[in-house]
Parts: sequence; structure tokens; C-alpha cells
Amino acid sequence: MTATTPPATRAARILSRPIALNGLTVPNRIAMAPMTRMFSPGGIPGEDVVAYYARRAAAGVGLIVTEGTYVGHDSAGQSDRVPRFHGEEQLAGWAKVAEAVHAGGGTIVPQLWHIGMVREQGQPPFAEAPAVGPSGLRIGAEEPTGKAMDRADLDGVIGAFARAAADAERIGFDGVEIHGAHGYLVDQFLWSGTNRRTDAYGGDPVARAAFAAEIVAAVREAVSPEFPVIFRYSQWKQEAYDARLAGTPEELEAILAPLASAGVDAFHASTRRYWLPEFEGSDLNLAGWTKKLTGKPVITVGSVGLDGDFVKSFQGEGAPVQDLDNLLDRLESDEFDMVAIGRALLQDPEWAAKVLAGRFDELKPYDAAALKTLY
Repeated sequence: MTATTPPATRAARILSRPIALNGLTVPNRIAMAPMTRMFSPGGIPGEDVVAYYARRAAAGVGLIVTEGTYVGHDSAGQSDRVPRFHGEEQLAGWAKVAEAVHAGGGTIVPQLWHIGMVREQGQPPFAEAPAVGPSGLRIGAEEPTGKAMDRADLDGVIGAFARAAADAERIGFDGVEIHGAHGYLVDQFLWSGTNRRTDAYGGDPVARAAFAAEIVAAVREAVSPEFPVIFRYSQWKQEAYDARLAGTPEELEAILAPLASAGVDAFHASTRRYWLPEFEGSDLNLAGWTKKLTGKPVITVGSVGLDGDFVKSFQGEGAPVQDLDNLLDRLESDEFDMVAIGRALLQDPEWAAKVLAGRFDELKPYDAAALKTLY
């Protein structure tokens, strides 16, 4: 923050700039991060889900990335309360969400999700479906407990992502995000800890990225050329916070380059704390390195607006409001292009409006009780 620029003016100037993601113009640099809520019985988003997303769009969020939605593959999920992105009733519910977000002035993409080996057989919505993954391995396990995917399995999942993307465009969404982060199926292929394959989908970083690249290419083929395809990835996993896909920028480039070539328009680099540098010798965070290596627009995320322990805040402890100067500095220097807000926006639907207006003293500290409501 400069001595001559009031905070309100600076925040609005930096965050209010539109940005193009392929053929989509997002009205500002604020995104809503995907957060699983489990308020959709039968996988169908209802009117409460419609209002939940619309409320944040109307309060100034430029891009809504929905909670993870299961693609149409029987092994994709583990709950009948997580929304699905297949089925007549489910898609009709999502069409209402998209319409309401547009009415509020925002744009919206569904996050398309397959959980892979996080699933256990017997879990809904399709209890008989097996857990599947690149090698049938859960995180931290040495022996398979699920099915190592064969060619038919690979093709089935790729087709499910492509169909979901086509449906998203058909019912009025503005793009799609492929969930390739946090130890779920696509990430299980990217990470050597869960990918022990010896065929074309395993081995070095380029081979481990092949399955994700095929999904991206199929999605790209299923939608219009100008329809944005976003890819979310992370180093960390839900059950292995210290895991790393890449230990060096060169290894990271080997993973990201095939995805960019396959048709990714923007990356969403998920970190637990956005302000931490990713590799030694540089202050760039993961999003900054992603932009430098690919040249694509990048969304950063990770405890934005909060100052507290990542894990403890989900276990019931609060997190005080964090100063945003560092974030604004990085956006202004074009280290990354957009910022996704998670828990801060979950707690305070008016977060974007307050920040854009410089009403920082009105921001609410995060309380894990917000997880129990859909407001």
C-alpha cells in the first residue's frame, strides 16, 4: 500500500479489473473457491443451493467455482448428499443455479470431480461400484485395496468428464473446472505416491500427466472452442499435507505443459497458504510459478483473508481476519491473475462487496460453525 493511495481505492482498482478466460470475460479478479457442502440430497441442488451461490454473485464475486460435483461414473463419489453433474433432475437444479448467478452479475463454472481411491466400496450413491485408481492404492498404503484401472475404466472416466462438460455448456454454465487436486482420482495419476503403473500412464512426470491430459483433450473436444477449461491442481493431498508432485520448477513444467497443450485455458493452483514460496530461491508461490511456466492465466488460493491454522480452522477453531496488502501487491505485479476465496467467503457472503468498497473493518472472522449451514 502506498502512502498516497487510500486502501479502498487500491483494493477496488486492483480487484475490479475484468479478465478474459478464453471466450469468457470475468467482471473482476475475485473467485469463489470450490467447497464441498453436502446439502444436495439425491445429488440434486435445490433452491437453498441456488440462493447460496446467487447471494455471493450478487455481492460481487466475479467467478463462482461450484463445490465438487460427481461426474457420471459409478465410482466417482462417496455421498448421496454431494451434488452430481449428471441426471435429469440434477442438471435441472444446476441450470437454476447458473441462471441465478448470472442474474446477480456473476459467472459460474462447475467443478467436475471423481474421487478415485478415496472411495470405499459400499458407499453411496452407487454402493456396488468399486474404488478405482491408477494402481488401486489409497494414500499412504503399500498394498492395493481397490481396482487398478484398465483401458475400459480409463475410457469410461474420460467420457464422463467430457459429457459433463458438454452438459455444462448446454445448460448455461460459463466454463468448467476439472478437479485434479488434493489426492482425488486425477491427482492420484499425477502423484508418484499413488501411481505405480508401468504402462504409458506411469513413470516420469510426463507419463503421469497423460491421463489428465486425455481428460482435458476430451473436454476441449466436447465444448465450443471459446468455452473455458480450468484445471485445478495441488502439491498437497488431503491425507498428506507434505506431498509434492514436483520438487523443482522443471518437474512442475513437465506436468503442466501437456495439460496446457491439451487445452487448459487457466490453472487454479491450490495451496494451503498462498503467501508461502513454492521453491527455494524465489518468492513466487505455486500460482506464480504456474503462470511463469505456462503463460496461462492462473487463480491463486489458500487461506486468503484469514490468519490462522489451516487444519485447526476446520476442527472448530476460528481464524482472525488477515491483512490483504500482500495479496494486492502480488496481483498488482501480475504474479497471478485471480484470487479464490474459500472459508472467508463461506463465513461472510458479503466479503467481496466489503473488500471492493474498502469496508475492511466489517469483515467477519472465520468460525467453523459456518460449515454446518448453507447461507
